[in-house]
Amino acid sequence: MFVVGLTGSIGMGKTATAAMFRAEGVAVFDSDAAVHELYRGKAAAAIEAAFPGTARGGEVDRERLSDIVLRDPAALARLEAIIHPLVAASRDAFLAEAEKRGAGLVVLDIPLLFETGYDRRVDATVLVSAPESVQKERVRARGGMTEEQLAVIMARQMPDSEKRARAHFLVDTGRGFEAGRRQVCAILRALSGASNKV
Repeated sequence: MFVVGLTGSIGMGKTATAAMFRAEGVAVFDSDAAVHELYRGKAAAAIEAAFPGTARGGEVDRERLSDIVLRDPAALARLEAIIHPLVAASRDAFLAEAEKRGAGLVVLDIPLLFETGYDRRVDATVLVSAPESVQKERVRARGGMTEEQLAVIMARQMPDSEKRARAHFLVDTGRGFEAGRRQVCAILRALSGASNKV
């Protein structure tokens, strides 16, 4: 089974690109969705124990948790120590199920693919990117995030230029959805030799 790592900084269009891979019939593991699911269940009690007042009724209040960990590296490290092993278990279960089904190719959507070194554990990497002006405009349009919060998040992420140098494939989402879809299809054609089921 050929494993593709999909990544991109905040506001680059990674979620939309992952949906394009799904539309082409490729199974995609969504790390962000896995985290949100854990916040609504399995991880809530452990997070509440580590950060009192951040969970109610078995669900983590993401805004309250973000306020605590965003500017505190030690708190963020404590949170990651709770979440990362659980996400890894979900990802491993996804890969095992895909292999059992006989999937020829799967995509792992991992926001910090290069930062965590997980790029060394996949067969190819796809970077989703866009001009910085487009990136910031998209994040502002979402609402709920200050310029300071965005700066903190971007500081944790590898510069886009470095990711571009390291990625095997690039999807430029600054040119619209149709152009993005064509790029995804071109990547799948390029990888078709790696799998007889792409």
